[in-house]
Amino acid sequence: MRWQRQTLDADDGALPGLERAGFVRSVQTPEFEGITFHEVLCKSALNRVPESTLPFSWTINPMRGCSHACRYCFARGTHEYLDLDAGADFDSQIVVKTNVVPVLRREVHRRSWRRESVALGTNTDPYQRAEGRYRLMPGIISALTESGTGFSILTKGTLLRRDLPLLVSAAEQVPVHLAVSIAILDEELHRGLEPGTPSPRARLELVRALADAGFAVNVMVAPVIPYLTDSNHHLDELFGAIADAGAAGVTAFPMHLRGSTRGWFLTWLAEAHPALLRRYRQLYGRSASVTPEYSAWLRGRIEPLLEKHRLNRERRAAPEVRAAASHTPDTQLALFA
Repeated sequence: MRWQRQTLDADDGALPGLERAGFVRSVQTPEFEGITFHEVLCKSALNRVPESTLPFSWTINPMRGCSHACRYCFARGTHEYLDLDAGADFDSQIVVKTNVVPVLRREVHRRSWRRESVALGTNTDPYQRAEGRYRLMPGIISALTESGTGFSILTKGTLLRRDLPLLVSAAEQVPVHLAVSIAILDEELHRGLEPGTPSPRARLELVRALADAGFAVNVMVAPVIPYLTDSNHHLDELFGAIADAGAAGVTAFPMHLRGSTRGWFLTWLAEAHPALLRRYRQLYGRSASVTPEYSAWLRGRIEPLLEKHRLNRERRAAPEVRAAASHTPDTQLALFA
C-alpha cells in the first residue's frame, strides 16, 4: 500500500502527548521517507496571543514540528509538550491538524469574531513539505479572506508560489503581509544548518515572484549566526541578493539559543565547527541571548549595509517577523499551539 499503518488504533509507542491533542492516526509514505505524520483533530484553529507588544492577537499553526530541520529553530522545545523530543522527533514527527480548515471557517463566521489580524508562521512553517500533501493553506487563506480577516505569512517554503494567485486575490480584499526567511547564502552552510529547506537561491526567486506580483516583501535575515554568517562579506552579499530580488526591507537579529534548541545546535557545532565552542560559551554564557556588546556590534555592522542596499525603507518590521523575533514566555504557548 502507498500509505502504511492507517488504522485508527495503530500503535505508535511514543504518543502519549498526542492522545491529549486529538490524535487520530499515524501515516507514512515513500514520498516522505523518514517522516511520520500524526494526524489530529483540533478543537480550535485560532490561538489567542496574550496581551503583548505583538501587532496581532491571533495565530494559526496548521502543523507542529517541521521537516525543514533547521538546527537553530527556536520552536523545538514545543514538541516536548507532546512527549516527543526536540531534536530528531521535531524534524521527523510532524503533527498535522487535518480538520483545521472547517474549524477555522466556523470560528471566523461567529458573530463574536472581530476580524483581528492573524499570523501564520510564528511557530513552524505552514509551507513545509507536508503542505504539498495536505493542502491546508488554500482553505485557510480562503476562510480568512471570505470573513474579511487580514493575515500575515512568514515562510522558508517555496511551495507558497502554488498559492500566489489566491494570495493576490486575497490582497484585493484584506490586508496581506508576506515575509520570506533567508538567513544563509552559502550553500554548504545551508545544507548543514537547514537541510530540509529550499535552497537560498530558490527562496530569492520566491521573493522575486512575490515582488513581481505586487507584494512589499520583507525578508527575515535571521538568525544571524555568530562567527558563521555575521561577516561583512556574507551579509553584504546576502543583502545585495535580497535587494536584487526586489524585497522591500530586511529584518535581522542574532540567534537565540533557548531551551532544547541550545543543546541541539551546540551538538552540531561541536561536530562541524569545534573551534567555535569556546567562543559560544563566552558569547552566550548561561543566557539564551548573545551579550549586549555583540548585539550592539552586529547592529553597527548591519545598519550601513541596509542603507547601502536600500533595504531600510521598511523600518517597521512586518507582523510575522516581529513575532519570530519575540517568542517570549508569555506569548510562547499561544504562538505555538
